[in-house]
Amino acid sequence: MTNDGQTRVLVTGAGGFIGSHLVTYLRKRGYWVRGVDLKYPEFAPADADEFLVLDLRRWENCLEAANGIDEIYALAADMGGMGFISSHNALIFHNNALINLHTIEAAREKCVRRYLYTSSACVYPEHLQEIPNVKGLREEDAYPAAPQDGYGWEKLYTERLCQYYAEDYGIEMRTVRFHNIFGENGTWEGGREKAPAALARKIAIAKLTRTNEIEIWGDGEQTRSFCYIDDCIEGLYRLMRSNHRDPINLGQDRMVSINELADMLADIAGVEITKRYVSGPQGVRGRNSDNTKLKEVLGWEPSVSLEDGLAKTYAWIEEQVRASLIPAPAGEALPASA
Repeated sequence: MTNDGQTRVLVTGAGGFIGSHLVTYLRKRGYWVRGVDLKYPEFAPADADEFLVLDLRRWENCLEAANGIDEIYALAADMGGMGFISSHNALIFHNNALINLHTIEAAREKCVRRYLYTSSACVYPEHLQEIPNVKGLREEDAYPAAPQDGYGWEKLYTERLCQYYAEDYGIEMRTVRFHNIFGENGTWEGGREKAPAALARKIAIAKLTRTNEIEIWGDGEQTRSFCYIDDCIEGLYRLMRSNHRDPINLGQDRMVSINELADMLADIAGVEITKRYVSGPQGVRGRNSDNTKLKEVLGWEPSVSLEDGLAKTYAWIEEQVRASLIPAPAGEALPASA
């Protein structure tokens, strides 16, 4: 703790989408927060009391990050949308295994009291997600293990590592499995963006350029549930404060198709769109969260509707797209995102 009794919290991945939102939330709740990442937040100033630019694949950097810390929210990861994680299995597994091995061991060595690890719905077996109209995935469905790709395997591996550190060293471990978190101030272009951001970008471009056509990977009938960032952050905090030690889902349990998601965003944008279906990575055919345990454990569940979350997200992304399409003055280069 600090001299005035504040709990000292470390958020790894604090330069990223969820991490930057979490830093702001925790500071508003009165915590002293150290943020660590390879980069500063891209879309807003760093809100941490202290922000360190460190590569957490290196052991000595993890020791520095964990020094004097009471609690860790471990969000740092090499990740992205389906287009990225489906084609970089070795890179993702290597980088994330190093980050997590070193951060967890640094937490043990520095006597960190509580540790929250952010896992993913990608840990669930692919054979349970082969049709669009699937049942919600329950936490116990993760075994027998059969994740889809390297990203999912590494997440499941680290879940076990957290379990063993809790059993052997007495660290209070919490593990959350995210189901498609979205919102403002996140990656919206470049190949690492998730489906809501990618579709919002495509629709904003179609609207602003009056082309009204967007590309969709596959037939658009693949299904997912999507959880707005404010609910995600509230859920993380509630889980950290709870006594629940096993992995738990965090997401909405309302499943929609990618076609339906595109239509929702087009309605929000006030445009009619034509969908052009192209080949591309689609991930599993269907995925949804079963929130039974979440409601039992926390007495809470996400409450922001998909429509409300998409409206806020689309408005922000349209601003970014509009700025990227504005021609630069004569003699100046166009913005990098144009």
